[in-house]
Amino acid sequence: MKFSVITVCLNNASTINRTIESVLSQTYKNIEYIIIDGASSDNTLSLVYDYSYRISKVISEPDKGIYDAMNKGIALATGDVVSFLNADDYYASSDVIEKVASAFTASGAACCYGDIYYVEQSNTSKIVRYWKTSKFKIGSFQYGWCPPHSAFFVLRSVIHRWGGFDLNYKIAGDFELILRYLEVAKISNYYISDVLTIMRLGGVSNRNIINIIKQNIEIYKALSTNILNVNLISFSINKLVIKIYQFINRPSL
Repeated sequence: MKFSVITVCLNNASTINRTIESVLSQTYKNIEYIIIDGASSDNTLSLVYDYSYRISKVISEPDKGIYDAMNKGIALATGDVVSFLNADDYYASSDVIEKVASAFTASGAACCYGDIYYVEQSNTSKIVRYWKTSKFKIGSFQYGWCPPHSAFFVLRSVIHRWGGFDLNYKIAGDFELILRYLEVAKISNYYISDVLTIMRLGGVSNRNIINIIKQNIEIYKALSTNILNVNLISFSINKLVIKIYQFINRPSL
């Protein structure tokens, strides 16, 4: 089984090294690593090219946003399984892809997903939030449930059949894509009860209160577009409760 891991980046010189090294250090070796750079103006690209002999494909050009860049990566992917690791994130251990590959083989599922830690930008040894998910049940998205995108692995054949990222979404495109696959397409899925990815706080969706509001509006749009009946008040309350629990129920590294 071949994995296509896609990293999209834009001016991530301070973090891109750790992201790349966490992919290249994986014990599972059948990995195609693709990097899509949005024409960075810092030295991100030069750092990427330091690893060029071990990176399968690199593109650097302007794009229409993060989801356009991700779709470019999908178009280049040739692996059986596709996943995304953003340029300020990294795998929790060197055997993450090994675990995911075993899960695909054992379960026969069309997608596998796991948990993540959010850590401080400047101090990655400090866990701020523990996004522990659970087994999927039809209707879960209506109550604020969603697996983290950076710990979501899906067969490329699913993407080809059900489509990539919808560029009408600027912040919640990952939510809409996973929602479409699980709730609408009802693809088979498997939950790996383990932390797969570590993410630094400060991403677009949680950068400030305005972006959080914009994300929630897009999430509500995604739910409505995919014909899921949602009570906005109960949805918002459930989502808030889930997030508060993730902040409270966090271990120490």
